[in-house]
Amino acid sequence: MHVRRVSTVIASSLLFVAGCSNSGVKAAPAQPAADPSIQISTSHCGEGWAHPAAGSQTLSITNTGTTTADADVIGVPGGAVYGELEGVAPGVTRSLPITLGQGTYAIRCQPEDGALIVGPSVRVAGSAKSGPAAVPVTYNDLYGPTREYQDYVAGGVKTLLARTKTLVAAVDRKDLKAAKKAWLPAHLAYEKLGAAYDTFGDAIDGLPQGLPKGVHDPDFAGFHRVEYGLWHGESAASLRSPADRLLKDVKGLKADLPNEDMEPGDLPLRAHEIMENTLQFELTEKADQGSGTSLATASANLDGTRQAVEVLRPLLKSRYTGLSQMDADLDRVQKLLDAQKHGDSWTSVAGLGTSDRESIDGAVGELLERLAPIASICYPRRTS
Repeated sequence: MHVRRVSTVIASSLLFVAGCSNSGVKAAPAQPAADPSIQISTSHCGEGWAHPAAGSQTLSITNTGTTTADADVIGVPGGAVYGELEGVAPGVTRSLPITLGQGTYAIRCQPEDGALIVGPSVRVAGSAKSGPAAVPVTYNDLYGPTREYQDYVAGGVKTLLARTKTLVAAVDRKDLKAAKKAWLPAHLAYEKLGAAYDTFGDAIDGLPQGLPKGVHDPDFAGFHRVEYGLWHGESAASLRSPADRLLKDVKGLKADLPNEDMEPGDLPLRAHEIMENTLQFELTEKADQGSGTSLATASANLDGTRQAVEVLRPLLKSRYTGLSQMDADLDRVQKLLDAQKHGDSWTSVAGLGTSDRESIDGAVGELLERLAPIASICYPRRTS
């Protein structure tokens, strides 16, 4: 799905050679711009930006062409993106809030399915400081991190299969005490796959919410189905089928993994979405089916988030000024979750004291704010 975005990129500015020309630079004094109308099209890209001004302002961007187009405000030279509009339809005018400091800028037009066009350069004078900017990340930049993450997932799936076999073997020999003990390690092996979750669908980790018969629906399957049975007094005989189905699905996942390619553009989104889902399902216990291990799952999700961040770190180091604070927030959430682990058991969310629950929810909320810019910073953009 193509998501429409209007954003000012949150990152640090880093110049790089992107083939931008300095020819045709127009000097202009710093003065308030009365909502300038700037054209984007294949023939008039950037025209109309006659009075660029320093400081916070709102640019008015009009698509005068016949094709939907994106528009970026970039630094010259280098191509660092200071602001962007995506999917401006023909004949439509959109507003772009932006903060510009002294320097040279241009409008880069990206017609749908067409070549990029860089408009004339304009010079801004004044004492105001520019807002944040980021050197664009390309699909080529993301291929390496995506392959690295897929290698991580491949190793994780091997662990998942081994632990699922242990769980199913316990059910097969009717040792439900051992099955309960084996369930959590197997489930956490799945949860640590993190950024790959959307690749596998709901067969392995689906929930009963939304199913016509809820927990008794025949389509309720996977780890949570087995969890429900183990912690709601079902017999080993009744759990045999759900456990065997789970093992079959995990084996299928492993067999199909070489054919499941993660979209490089999805990886930056997942870094945020993993913990967003954690806040929505684990920290509310909506996903819990009786084991009371939601905080253990949250910790596994945090591991998956860390891995997604680690493979993107080379791209983020020069682009994201909040990276060190994000690392501190990751550590803070980890410390709070670790405090709820007691040997092999975990405090349930319902068993948390008010102070502990508020601390965890608040820390995860702050972490989400730090993770959110990664999606914009590492969103793949064309640069030629």
